[in-house]
Amino acid sequence: MIPSQMLKGMLEGCILEIIRKKETYAYEISEQLEKYGFGAISEGTIYPIILRLQKGEMIEATLRDSNSGPPRKYYHLTEKGIVALAQFKENWQELEYAINQLFMEVEEVEEGEGTVEEK
Repeated sequence: MIPSQMLKGMLEGCILEIIRKKETYAYEISEQLEKYGFGAISEGTIYPIILRLQKGEMIEATLRDSNSGPPRKYYHLTEKGIVALAQFKENWQELEYAINQLFMEVEEVEEGEGTVEEK
């Protein structure tokens, strides 16, 4: 399971990507995150992010009838959301690259190629 502190900064972009793939509602977002290996993310964690995304005009909601209870809010991306998701992906690639560089350097040191200071 991924520690919650590591997830905090990533969930917003991940939720945007899930919504990009398919107009969806909060519980289904939670299920999708779990399916992709994020562990059990409660709706109580997802709702504040959804509200922030709505206030930032990155997503919009449409109320639809549900077969199992009251109507549900289905979320879809706006133009701002598409731009925000593209920026998230770019930032993620930069972060992933930097972390991989760091870990590869550490692995080289552990394999006896010298110390980090010598590089």
